[in-house]
Amino acid sequence: MTEYRIEDLARAAGTTVRNVRGYQDRGLIPRPIRRGRVAIYTDQHLARLRVIADLLGRGFTMAHINDFISGLQRGDDLVEVLGLKDLLAEPIQRTPTQRMTAAQLREQLGTDDPDVVQRLIDFGLVNKLDGDEYLATDTDTLDAYRSLMAIGIPLTYILGLQRRLEDDLQVAARTLITAGRAAITEGRFDGWIPESDEEEDWAMTFVRQLRLTGRIAAHNTLNRALDRELGRQLDDYLAIAKARRHSERAADTA
Repeated sequence: MTEYRIEDLARAAGTTVRNVRGYQDRGLIPRPIRRGRVAIYTDQHLARLRVIADLLGRGFTMAHINDFISGLQRGDDLVEVLGLKDLLAEPIQRTPTQRMTAAQLREQLGTDDPDVVQRLIDFGLVNKLDGDEYLATDTDTLDAYRSLMAIGIPLTYILGLQRRLEDDLQVAARTLITAGRAAITEGRFDGWIPESDEEEDWAMTFVRQLRLTGRIAAHNTLNRALDRELGRQLDDYLAIAKARRHSERAADTA
């Protein structure tokens, strides 16, 4: 491993001795090895200085770089380092949950078919825990399932409906988030990272507001679409029923 005096390290990194000492005081590079009164730096210090120079060249502030390196030293992942993980990982809307045993889950579903349980896991409605326990992550939806099953709608039919809803609503989610991504990079570039505290605050507020607006707009838009489609199909259904009754009466009088 190559060893450097501070002047040699600064020269190899394309920076100044003053900057090296400043980064060291900030904790951005490790302290040197001491041999008597001489400070010895290594390739590790040089690599860290090159990372700092690269981040500065990409427009990061020293505050961002400090958070970035401190996070990596703790073993955080990149999203955590950028301060977005808690915001992005938090569910847009929390749903009531319930822990239950495999037997309780089977009782609620009315079946012990492992394929049914796996489909619920795929939908994100159930999570497998340790042992024979499960976590129902959306008991509201499971309660609605049971209400339909109680009036004779087969569970397999309900799960097919859920699959189609998942696919259709994924398209809606992609539309909204893609539009948000375009808005946040408008006048900038894809992959843009805030360069100041003000820009970072704006970006965080934007993401929060996008999630809130998307939830409200999607919920209310779906309700209006359900009302329109229900009315349309009800009219169609009643028209067919009326035509059939008229046909039956005509046959009876023939």
